[in-house]
Amino acid sequence: MRVLFLGNNWVGWQTLQWLRDSGAGAEIAGLVLHPQAKARHAAELRAAAALPESAIFDGSTLGERAVLRRIAELRADVAVSVLFDYILKPDFLGLFPRGTINLHPALLPYNRGQYPNVWSIVEGTPAGATLHYIDEGIDTGAIIAQRQVAVDPADTGETLYRKLERASLALFQETWPAVVAGEAPVIPQAHAAGTYHRTRDVERIDEIDLDRSYTARELIDILRARTFPPYRGAYFRAGGRKILLRLQLEYDDGGG
Repeated sequence: MRVLFLGNNWVGWQTLQWLRDSGAGAEIAGLVLHPQAKARHAAELRAAAALPESAIFDGSTLGERAVLRRIAELRADVAVSVLFDYILKPDFLGLFPRGTINLHPALLPYNRGQYPNVWSIVEGTPAGATLHYIDEGIDTGAIIAQRQVAVDPADTGETLYRKLERASLALFQETWPAVVAGEAPVIPQAHAAGTYHRTRDVERIDEIDLDRSYTARELIDILRARTFPPYRGAYFRAGGRKILLRLQLEYDDGGG
């Protein structure tokens, strides 16, 4: 099955590498990457794809007719999106007879959109990974398969993100044979039960108001959810300056 792969980050790289190395019935026909400023592991993705430059595309140009024509000429059967951060439009989605499939690090319909690792901690929503079809909404398409991930009391935004990475890759590897065989389930999402967040939504929790009342749970959950060095997270203001906050959590297994 000919695949147009749209990917970013470690999970994108590892998924593409697995498709190339596993004999899983995938022929990589083309690659779509983020522009340089947003790209993560772009060099590794290029190496894993082993494609000529003519088959590699800038994700910010997918709305251009000339680019769409070039992608159509690849005659890919399916598009696979892994942590790809652009909204895909109908003109693009219509190019693939087997549809466009997305790997999202959340247990849909919870945590559509951005930072699912943060919101599972802050809002107490279920965490996990979902492989689903892309429709015209954001993470609203029919579900193929899911895997739930436990959120532990000592998890931070970083440790939960790493769990979700591993779960996402494993889910894709387990489910891909059914996609190739044309046996992948099509399970409609329960839209009313879900949640959605934009990138800027974390701004409303990042500043800790020193004059506001929080429960201990609320404050700890915000601080640990936004602990992901080297990225900036929660902070408070004092003396005209921002004071950045990170939380270190560990289990006391000493028996004391």
